[in-house]
Amino acid sequence: MMRHIRLALLLCLACWLGSCSSPSNVAYFQNAEDLRGMTVQEEQPFRLQPKDKINIVINSTDPMLVQQFNLSSSSNTLQALGTTRAPITSMGGSSERGQILAYTVDEQGDIDFPILGKIAVAGQTRQEVAAYLRNRLIARDLVKDPIVIVEYVNLAVVVLGEVNRPGRVDVTKDYFTILDAIAAVGDLTINGQRENVMVFREIDGEDQTYVINLCDRENVLNSPAFYLQQNDVVYVTPNPKKRREANSAGNTFNQPAVWISLLTLLTTISSFLIK
Repeated sequence: MMRHIRLALLLCLACWLGSCSSPSNVAYFQNAEDLRGMTVQEEQPFRLQPKDKINIVINSTDPMLVQQFNLSSSSNTLQALGTTRAPITSMGGSSERGQILAYTVDEQGDIDFPILGKIAVAGQTRQEVAAYLRNRLIARDLVKDPIVIVEYVNLAVVVLGEVNRPGRVDVTKDYFTILDAIAAVGDLTINGQRENVMVFREIDGEDQTYVINLCDRENVLNSPAFYLQQNDVVYVTPNPKKRREANSAGNTFNQPAVWISLLTLLTTISSFLIK
């Protein structure tokens, strides 16, 4: 009988010590030292998709000549070009009262540009669109040596789950990684499950899900979702402790006081049995 009681005491002590131990899955890139010189994937810039908005500004030595290509605040001009006012701060470009006049990519992947007409932009980067417009303007002898600036207006990703400031994150550069998104929301909370960060993405009308383990540097850098795309949704899964908190008594047996009380009870019972 005493043997069984001692065994129960030892098991309780082991469980209590286990509940008090520090988790080993909190630090990022735990194997970074073993991966020096590792080849990483090529940078993947944002490419335009239907419903995206872009701001296009044409500059040259003759401001009057390029005025016809730049969006005007005139309501008639806006209606003719099928443009919209986007109350979003962009990287450069003209603005009026904090609002940017932007071209919206239609469902066919086109924008309607003055004089040049329909231009297919879906699947292109902003630099590629700028180079194409510059070449077309020169080829048609419309503007000599134009400077074409194309800026994204409404690109964003959404970060949800166990992060400090969940919500929409505006994209401010051409190459935007999952680390950029996590930094923008103030990092994961201590309850975020770092081995199970999910990225939801729509590709050609189909939903894709990627799982990233932030504790593994190789897994992070080689993931197809390391470079985010517009409208991606990043979800940080709560760890088991956080999930148990959904139940009011879920973490009761993880409290040291509970295990101490249980050990005291078993010790008292064993002392009575010995007598």
